Amino acid sequence: MSEPQTITAEHLRALLSGGSTIGLVEGRVVVLGEGEQDADHARGALEVITRDELVERVGTDPDDDVLAEQAAALTVAAGQLGG
Repeated sequence: MSEPQTITAEHLRALLSGGSTIGLVEGRVVVLGEGEQDADHARGALEVITRDELVERVGTDPDDDVLAEQAAALTVAAGQLGG
């Protein structure tokens, strides 16, 4: 099991499969769907990356190694946000 603020390749796959944003809510990584950013459970979320930004970085069908590299880089970025 990953640490609460660790972004995994699975989070990125979920984002590519239909999420709109990965964010941090009270230190937890969440994949938010379209329109969920305004929902109560997402209130105060710190945005880490959007689906469009991720597609720009890795394309629509990246391999596991590329996703793992991006997940590690985004985990560092999330730590700097202080979610």
